[in-house]
Order: sequence, then structure tokens, then C-alpha cells
Amino acid sequence: MPHVHDDPLLSSAALSKLRWRCRRGLLENDLFIERFFARHEATLTERQASGLEALMDLSDNDLLDLLLVRTQPEAGLDRPEVRLVLDQLRTPRPS
Repeated sequence: MPHVHDDPLLSSAALSKLRWRCRRGLLENDLFIERFFARHEATLTERQASGLEALMDLSDNDLLDLLLVRTQPEAGLDRPEVRLVLDQLRTPRPS
């Protein structure tokens, strides 16, 4: 994802806090999140961080349902930055 001027990159301090915030109780969620960070950590923007923070407010089971496409974001969670990060989290490893 290219960096745009109105969506600055996340500072290293903010990235560290976000990584800590993203620790989950379910291994399945952690696997999705670790893959996301492996791919996007160097280019993570404030917009992506905002979407990820919103997803981290969910219970582990609700998050896993979204990651496995059992459900879709609803109400206050149905925002562009959440959908962006959710799409990135759901993207499988390239073959």
C-alpha cells in the first residue's frame, strides 16, 4: 500500500504500543495478526492503526469470526479503515 501525505506513517513508539495492544488470547487471531505485521509493519499508517485498534476492541471470538469471514463489520465498526485492515488481515500468504 503506497504511503499518502494525508495518512502519515506510524511512529516507532506508536507501532510498539500497537503491537502490544494486538496480543490476543486465541492463537488463531495471533497468527492472522503476526502475518499482518510481517507484511505491513514497515509501511503501517495511522489510518491502518486506527482500523486495527477498532478491531482489537472486539472479543477474541468476534474478531475470529470477522477474520474467517463468518461475519462482516456492522454498525460503528463498518468504517473504511476497519475494512482496509480487515482485508489485509484476511489476505492469505502468496503461493
